[in-house]
Amino acid sequence: MTKPIIIALFNQSGGVAKTTLTQNLGYHLAQKKKQRVLLVDMDPQASLTTFMGLEPDELSESVHSSIIDSKPLPIYSQLIHGMSLVPTDINLAASEMQLASAISREYRLKNALAKVADDYDTILIDCPPSLGLLSIISLTAATHILVPIQCQFKSFKGTELLLNTVAQIHQNTNPSLQFAGFIPTMFDSRTAQESRTVRAIQEQLSSIATVFPPIPKSIAFADASERRVPLALFDKNHPAVSILTKIASSLEKLAVKS
Repeated sequence: MTKPIIIALFNQSGGVAKTTLTQNLGYHLAQKKKQRVLLVDMDPQASLTTFMGLEPDELSESVHSSIIDSKPLPIYSQLIHGMSLVPTDINLAASEMQLASAISREYRLKNALAKVADDYDTILIDCPPSLGLLSIISLTAATHILVPIQCQFKSFKGTELLLNTVAQIHQNTNPSLQFAGFIPTMFDSRTAQESRTVRAIQEQLSSIATVFPPIPKSIAFADASERRVPLALFDKNHPAVSILTKIASSLEKLAVKS
């Protein structure tokens, strides 16, 4: 039986469109024939949960119960836009302190996913924008890491810290972790500085993994999130839709190291 691809979307910086990509790439993967997709919200801000149309403060259970109490993953009872979802809420924010002395704490999500992995082809994990324990747990559970990078010099420079973090994860908790690629995000082609940043990302990171075409900056993403739908359902002709489709096709071809 083929193992599922488990992709952690991670960047220690916030505001890089990580959650937007998780939702939209999940949607495009789910549109492909026989692709069973699970989204996991590991960010205590619960933006993915909200974008998917749920109210975090109305949940009876969230991923917190699996991480802390080793309960089965609380997969939402209905498909949302063709995707399954493990939602989260603000309780997850306390988990790092609660796990301070827990045995095998880094493997809590990995173990929880192992119990449902055969039900899915692709699992996307929306990581928090930090280098804390929740990110370590997420990266330990993943087979691949996909890195959104905002097309700003400061965001690009922070990639060195991210690469160091991944190297530590690879050495200590997940030696099989692979890069799925880098996605320049929020790109304004009219800005010379952002164009230079995209070129720098391509030149310096393409030796590590695929650098995908940049996702354009557009208010349509925020409008779609407000409607609680992926961009393709909000505006199917938006130019970013074809880029997202191509990235999803590339992710579908990833393989898990044996």
